[in-house]
Amino acid sequence: MADWLEHTVQIEVNYPIEKVWALWSDLEKMPKWMKWIEGVRINAENPELSEWVLGSSGFNFTWKANITKQVPNQIIQWESVSGLPNRGAVRFYDRKVGTVVKLTVAYAIPGIVGQVMDDLFLGRVVESTLQADLERFKQYADHGDDLAS
Repeated sequence: MADWLEHTVQIEVNYPIEKVWALWSDLEKMPKWMKWIEGVRINAENPELSEWVLGSSGFNFTWKANITKQVPNQIIQWESVSGLPNRGAVRFYDRKVGTVVKLTVAYAIPGIVGQVMDDLFLGRVVESTLQADLERFKQYADHGDDLAS
């Protein structure tokens, strides 16, 4: 039996919600700002299905994810359908002078291993990495494809 670990981070980006949505919803560009994501490929026949590759410390994990809910300028919600078990959502909040991006990611880790790892260090590492990813997204919004890796 697996335990689900969940992490939520957020940032405010100084651009209108339409621009922030357009940048984030281009999933294949995510490796530009998400440190552990090495690749995203949208299924040509079903654009709600995508293939993901995560790499960290010499390990690669893959999965296929399905978008379970998508409301433009509001939310993209997903759940893995094969491979690394994960789910989550990114929500967008219009602040008129900017946009709050709130990312929630949950993933399954086998039983007691997950609890021990989360209590010791995993949770802090994942949350700090996700927060840094959002900081890079904010820079990406400022600089686009010129963002330094």
